[in-house]
Amino acid sequence: MWAELAPVGRSSASGGYRRYAWTGADAECRDWFRGQAEARGLAYEVDRNGNQWAWLGDPADGDAVVTGSHLDSVPDGGAFDGPLGVVSAFAALDELRLREVPSSRPLGIVNFGDEEGARFGLACVGSRLAAGQLTVEQARLLTDGDGISLPEAMEAAGYDPDAIGADPERLSRIGAFVELHVEQGRALDLSGDQVGIASSIWPHGRWRFDFRGEANHAGTTRLADRRDPMPAYAETVLAARREAELAGAVATFGKISVEPNGVNAIPSLVRGWLDARASGQEALDTVLDGITRAAREYADAHGIDLDVVRESFTPVVEFDHALRDELGRVLGRDAGLKVPVLGTGAGHDAGILSGSVPTAMLFVRNPTGVSHSPAESATEDDCVAGVRALADVLEGLTRR
Repeated sequence: MWAELAPVGRSSASGGYRRYAWTGADAECRDWFRGQAEARGLAYEVDRNGNQWAWLGDPADGDAVVTGSHLDSVPDGGAFDGPLGVVSAFAALDELRLREVPSSRPLGIVNFGDEEGARFGLACVGSRLAAGQLTVEQARLLTDGDGISLPEAMEAAGYDPDAIGADPERLSRIGAFVELHVEQGRALDLSGDQVGIASSIWPHGRWRFDFRGEANHAGTTRLADRRDPMPAYAETVLAARREAELAGAVATFGKISVEPNGVNAIPSLVRGWLDARASGQEALDTVLDGITRAAREYADAHGIDLDVVRESFTPVVEFDHALRDELGRVLGRDAGLKVPVLGTGAGHDAGILSGSVPTAMLFVRNPTGVSHSPAESATEDDCVAGVRALADVLEGLTRR
């Protein structure tokens, strides 16, 4: 399975993946998912929001156990973020069949659409729509860098954009959702463990900072006469690093656009996107307040107008304690694993669903700690350990 999926959407220039929602690479991934489902005799369906499902048993019976993740990527992303959870889900089902495990609950595998938000700027679109955390009106306003709207992209890919919206009936059928994911950090590498259990997801969000100045000639305009937004933006980038360090948080300006974007032109607009995350809401508020205050001071000093817009936000997610503890008991007792419990600063579909469904996560060790990069990695032994851990968990849950 891994070999079949590996070439899809891979850039020959960077070695990373460009699997963006509702593009050709995304379609290939979706075809792969459907093929895996049909090869196993699973019932296949696509929900109103474009999320793919494969079922063993009838989901209408309710109290289903679901696992899976996503297949899309960030720009030039790694091979494991998302796909490891989907491939491992099918592999775990194969393992359960080899064990001839009797099941009293339906078992589902899911590929959530547009988890990374690389094309339309909002993460977890498929799961947000299903959970009602993104309204139809908000979704219709999403556009990519070429001005193509989400509905237009879905329609071009052969899906009905008029059908999107909250899907409480489908979610009500799910009794537990367990997402396996490569760790996006080095906690497991440092502890020497192959597999971990998530405790929570840090609160996190994306904010857009618009610094508006005045375009002018870069060679003829005196420094004293310039309303250049770039210095204010640059100072704000440094402030983000400083405020994050003080609060024990993380903050990054990872995307920027400049107008008119000419080498010999003073910009009229510098737009930067901030990603900020912290272990608690109070710490995150402190970081954001500090960055915003500094940005306004710098903007005022340079005669620059500033707008700060929150584009997305996810509060702290505490995974279902009972389900998390059950995963620990199953793996500790039945598999004999020492399984640490750790928090994460990365967002996931499991976090979005946690308000509607009992959710939990398993992490597989990443020896480099690098993610959202072609350097993202996991050894075959650790991936196999992840599959076996997921199979043990699914066996424990479906036999309940």
